[in-house]
Amino acid sequence: MGLQLFNSKSREIEEFKPLKGNTVRMYACGPTVYGYAHIGNLRTFVWIDLLRRYLKYKGYTLEHVMNITDVDDKTIKRCKKEKKALSEVTKKYTKAFFEDCDVLGIERPETITKATEHIKEMVALVEKLKKKGLAYDADDGVYFKVADYKEYGTLVQLAGLEAGKSGRVKADEYDKDNVQDFVLWKLWDKDDGDVFWETSLGKGRPGWHIECSAMSMKYLGEHFDIHIGGVDLKFPHHENEIAQSKGATGKDFVHFWLHAEHLVVDGKKMAKSLGNYYTLRDILKKGYSAKAVRWLFLSHHYRQLLNFTFEGLKGTETTLKSFYDFLDRLDDMNGKVEIKGMVKKAQQDFEKHMDNDLHISEALAVIFDLMHEINKLGELTKKDAAQVKEFFYKIDGVLGVLDHEKVEIPDDAQQLVNEREDARKKKDFAGADKIRDKIEKLGYVVEDTPKGPRVKQL
Repeated sequence: MGLQLFNSKSREIEEFKPLKGNTVRMYACGPTVYGYAHIGNLRTFVWIDLLRRYLKYKGYTLEHVMNITDVDDKTIKRCKKEKKALSEVTKKYTKAFFEDCDVLGIERPETITKATEHIKEMVALVEKLKKKGLAYDADDGVYFKVADYKEYGTLVQLAGLEAGKSGRVKADEYDKDNVQDFVLWKLWDKDDGDVFWETSLGKGRPGWHIECSAMSMKYLGEHFDIHIGGVDLKFPHHENEIAQSKGATGKDFVHFWLHAEHLVVDGKKMAKSLGNYYTLRDILKKGYSAKAVRWLFLSHHYRQLLNFTFEGLKGTETTLKSFYDFLDRLDDMNGKVEIKGMVKKAQQDFEKHMDNDLHISEALAVIFDLMHEINKLGELTKKDAAQVKEFFYKIDGVLGVLDHEKVEIPDDAQQLVNEREDARKKKDFAGADKIRDKIEKLGYVVEDTPKGPRVKQL
């Protein structure tokens, strides 16, 4: 059995295979660059990165496209607040977003597109919808006629809702109860300031939903493998994308729709008013490592609500240190213990769980168990220790958290270690204990082994 993924379209787990050959064409909804990304946004992008890395691990070639929403209601509102031009504001927050991605080890997609660079494609798509009778002109823009698109409701249950009968909605985002005709092209008004384009549709700017339809189909074709994003985008954004795209082409738009659940903080929805709203920068300023944040984000299944707590983050820091210590110890092993088929079995089990809709918690349990079993065995042969380390770094191509620099012990700590060892040889155990305390105050701990003292960070 190959890779199985939960398809939001069928609401079932299905076997995934690319539509064409060995290449996976995947579109991910990128950031709206009106501010610093919060940790809920970044949880989704870490998960997207996990899927991306696992697809490559499976041997697929990727054509991964991600958009940058650099014109919409939110970006224009931010321009007014900062009293700056649209391009200046969006450039600042686009740069900040990719800085966060780099810190978290999130790989760059093959193609990154900006909405403002694809106005021509958006206008052409709206014109096509008008010709098909699915779009109409209004006094403030061009709208999609939901009532005339009979398949509306691919991703959401619309029972009891009367699509298209409650008027039009000009805002980019709206509530699930408001199944209304949505704007494709907004005619300019004074609130838009100097943000507009002169087109065949009139002086104005695109609606948010049309942006992703135009860009995804330009780079991936009218029917592609995966469209991915947070669960908050399922409606109205992704539902409207399907209506626009299939309405224009008559073709099935996307094969697999994948959505990640929300992140909450201490069991509550993240909000500035509650004082629990955090960016990655806020977390790092508190002294936590980016790798610990990444591990915490990816260690919960993507379709489960993630409850972020600082206690959980502290636990993650401890977990990572145990793995780093284990990997460093493998370098020093030159014993007689052989592991036989343990690595092969661990790799099979890891892949089995990842193939099951990316069940990462079970996959991580496999590598935890392998580490604990090897710790019980004692000193491996040099060859087997190298095999274990090779396996861990192979799967770290998926996880992106285990690579680390070996801790260099500072001279003052090393001097104390040497003094403690001398005290032990003289059987001055009380003195050795006092020196151990001094070492721990410097942030290190001494582990006595048959090969002598081994020092690691607390």
